[in-house]
Amino acid sequence: MTMVQEMLGEHWGWIALGVALAIAEIIAPGYFLIWLAAAALVTGLVAAAMPIGLSAEVLLFAMLSALALAAAKRWFARHPGESADPMLNDRGGQLVGQSAVVSHVIEGGTGRVRHGDTEWLARGPDSQPGTRMRIIGSEGTVLIVEHLH
Repeated sequence: MTMVQEMLGEHWGWIALGVALAIAEIIAPGYFLIWLAAAALVTGLVAAAMPIGLSAEVLLFAMLSALALAAAKRWFARHPGESADPMLNDRGGQLVGQSAVVSHVIEGGTGRVRHGDTEWLARGPDSQPGTRMRIIGSEGTVLIVEHLH
């Protein structure tokens, strides 16, 4: 045991690791490091309460980390976060209810429509270029359209 370890005790290393991981979680949040921080802090508290040796401390940290991460994964699976904008990454879904203009004839159920400055593949009833259509859905990059009533 080094002189620093004798002065401070081994448990301070675990506590310092726990604090460092917690700070890293605050700086770069991802809901991952906080669980490792908790495991390190608990390991430090156990090491302070009873001298169990470094190998047992490492094993305790590994077990607590695995348990904490498994519990967090289960909790987040049961309680998914709500997005402020659920359509954020669904550009076609954002257009539902708006109108578009047929740019290339829709024939046999497929064609192209223009919305704003973008041209989209479209599926809907046969229509000629210039016809205004309502966007009622999307499947990937294909807009589902119907005649504007």
